[in-house]
Amino acid sequence: MFTGASAVFSHVVLDEPVALAGRGYKAALRVSHACEGSPTTAIKVTVPVGFQGAQPMPKAGWTVTITRAKLAKPYDSHGKTVSEDVSEITWSANSQDSWLPAAYYDEFVFRGGLPAEAGAMWFKVLQTCEKGSNNWSELPASGTSTKGLSLPAALLEIIPSEIVGHQH
Repeated sequence: MFTGASAVFSHVVLDEPVALAGRGYKAALRVSHACEGSPTTAIKVTVPVGFQGAQPMPKAGWTVTITRAKLAKPYDSHGKTVSEDVSEITWSANSQDSWLPAAYYDEFVFRGGLPAEAGAMWFKVLQTCEKGSNNWSELPASGTSTKGLSLPAALLEIIPSEIVGHQH
């Protein structure tokens, strides 16, 4: 059951906020809020532990970079042990022409694999603007309700799946 209904009122959300455990998932972060009217110039998402093999989608007019980190718990992918994985993805506007104006919204897309266990997965997003930034990283003390949070992280509710296994 999706329990994070209040998350839909935040300004950086996942287009599909519910997904099946153990499956592949295409994350589209929807950015619909500027920094007090100042256009967005970069988006950096922290890939949560358990989200495997993150691959960003290129975006015209933006440079995408990834940061890798050692995993506390390696996993198996296609018969190979993965001990280092993507920990951050950053999209940076190449020029002023590519900035995201306050009057518009856009999506920043990446894909990867979900853990076999159901539960909440939070994506922290740093939105950098021409002037200022919004750090969408607040988490509730317990549960998944973002009520009362000014800058909540984007919530993915992972629900049980009958079929758990590798999906592309």
